[in-house]
Amino acid sequence: MSYTPLMKNEEWPSQDDYSDDSQPHLNGQRSQLPRTNGWAGLLGVVVAVIAAFAAGVASAIAFSRRGEGLLFSQTMAPSPVTRDLDINFHETQFEGRFMDENIYRLKGNNETDAAWEALGIDYRSMQIPKDVGLSTGLRPGHVQINEKYGGGFPANLEGLHHLHCLNLVRQALYYNIDYYRAKGTGAFVNDEMVVQKHVSHCLDIVRQQLMCQVDVGVLGQVWWQPKDTPVPEPFVDFNTKHVCRNFEAVRQWAEERQMPIETPDDFLAPPEPGSVLDHMP
Repeated sequence: MSYTPLMKNEEWPSQDDYSDDSQPHLNGQRSQLPRTNGWAGLLGVVVAVIAAFAAGVASAIAFSRRGEGLLFSQTMAPSPVTRDLDINFHETQFEGRFMDENIYRLKGNNETDAAWEALGIDYRSMQIPKDVGLSTGLRPGHVQINEKYGGGFPANLEGLHHLHCLNLVRQALYYNIDYYRAKGTGAFVNDEMVVQKHVSHCLDIVRQQLMCQVDVGVLGQVWWQPKDTPVPEPFVDFNTKHVCRNFEAVRQWAEERQMPIETPDDFLAPPEPGSVLDHMP
């Protein structure tokens, strides 16, 4: 989220296919149906079995998709994202290597900052229609946009705020803090007290999110043998597989809906009576 200082058939034979010879003879002999009739019957059974199997597979897929949707609706707050996107799931291999660092783990530098920013951590607010906002839990007392500019609510995607917070905690790590203090950008434009409050706020938001979405997967262990040691030792294997939502689609959805960088002075509607707080939430 952008930062303001203190402030995503075989066809069955028809009757016409049979000749008059297929009718009972006057001498009382039984009629002779075409020899292909037996094969047609067998093929009909095969087709019926295949059709039943295909219907079963289709039903299983549909049930699975309904199950995914039900799981999503039960574990996530109402969101305008789900009105526009088909939220699906895919298997992902986590990168949990202990000693090998990826770009997100490196000490503060321009490349690492760019990688984090590409996740959408500094996206501007988006404009949510009033009826959609109210259906997702926003209240009339929340800040609203002037009707002359379309009305609705300015809002941020919560998942991107979580990443914003994790990034700030990263920046405040002991081996990064001096680098970002010297840069003096983002959260670090403020004095030390405000930075401390911001970091602790973000730390606790991440804590609450992890506890709310507690992962019940298990971590196994592998054997490894450090150099100059006589026997191997067990070590936790953090390289686990997870079933994840399609983050990139959600990120792109939020990116495309950012409000303009510059807005008119009267862009926001005046606060409703009794909606102004006397303490920062």
